Amino acid sequence: MKIGQNRRKERIGAALLSCAIVAMLGFVLLAGLRPSILRHIQPSLATFEVPPSPPPPPVTRAPIRAKPDPGRAAPLAKKALASPVVAPKPIVRIPPRPIETVPPVAASGESPVSGASDMADRGTGGGGEGSGTGSGGGGNGDGGGIAMRAEKIAGEIRNRDYPRAASRAGASGNVIVQFTVGTDGRPHGCRTAVSSGNAALDTTTCRLIEQRFRYRPAVNGAGKPVPELRAWQQRWWFAAR
Repeated sequence: MKIGQNRRKERIGAALLSCAIVAMLGFVLLAGLRPSILRHIQPSLATFEVPPSPPPPPVTRAPIRAKPDPGRAAPLAKKALASPVVAPKPIVRIPPRPIETVPPVAASGESPVSGASDMADRGTGGGGEGSGTGSGGGGNGDGGGIAMRAEKIAGEIRNRDYPRAASRAGASGNVIVQFTVGTDGRPHGCRTAVSSGNAALDTTTCRLIEQRFRYRPAVNGAGKPVPELRAWQQRWWFAAR
């Protein structure tokens, strides 16, 4: 039953389509034979203007930031030369010479150096060199006519001669004095050439030299006694109790 109904519908649709085609062909033939039909149909077609589509919205562009002017480069700086670095000279500290303790002895002979302590049980001692006049053996003075230099034969500075003022102050040091040995062998005109830093030590040294020291006077080429300028270094040290 359903198959028969479907075939009937197909036949009806085909018939209707054929009628429509025939009607259209007939209309075309009539229009070709009578153009007035087309003129009558054309006014019925309403004409109208299609409004133009609205323009698209303007594209807003983000403002472009101007690049900062880098400016001109600074001129090349002059090459700086490094200051020369010089290492400072090392300071070499020379330790003081140790003080030797020896029995008390008289300072006699050619030695121009002696020493004394403020303690009775500390002995004398000396170091360094003195300078005197004369043309012989190491003399560097101005006595060109001396054939034999003056020789010390007596006198000494002992520990008990240590000045009390210097002892109370704990003063010590080396003093170099100069004096003239006369033709009689006695020193005179003693003066301080290099101070010990303590006036009592300096004046005591000159006073004791003039009072106690005796020399065999210097002689010239003819064997006659002549005065001679001599030097003496006295070391005073303060012994800690």
